[in-house]
Amino acid sequence: MMAAALVAGGVTLNAQADALSQKTLSLAQANALATSAIQSCMAKHYQVTVTVVDRAGVVKAVQRTDNAGPHTVKASEMKAYTALSTKNASGKVMEAAQGNPGAQNMRDVPGFLLLAGGLPVKEGDEVIGAIGIGGAPGGNLDEACAQAAIDGLKK
Repeated sequence: MMAAALVAGGVTLNAQADALSQKTLSLAQANALATSAIQSCMAKHYQVTVTVVDRAGVVKAVQRTDNAGPHTVKASEMKAYTALSTKNASGKVMEAAQGNPGAQNMRDVPGFLLLAGGLPVKEGDEVIGAIGIGGAPGGNLDEACAQAAIDGLKK
């Protein structure tokens, strides 16, 4: 009724907003990251799964070595999602949750995994996706493989 009165009276409401323009990982970039991370981990004899998500948190690429445990698939995805959502390394999110009573409930956020091994992927200062790795004998080692893959993508 109100809208009809406004239009009839010659007044129109025009919500003009610019469309968002956001960068995100391409399939080629996601596959390159996954392949590079697998190679980095396999060179150290780590049996892992690598998951790469785009800026929306949607899985873009997954690679799993032949002998990686089945739990590594979901763990790698959750680490990537945690890194993407927080725009921070999943290990740093874990440390913040452990050291800050106000952040301890972060472990209860659906899709989060507070273990090292997930890193945001950035173009400049903009997060365009994330990579998560699970299966190395320590989250710091997962993270090292992820960082090597990101460094390789930048070259």
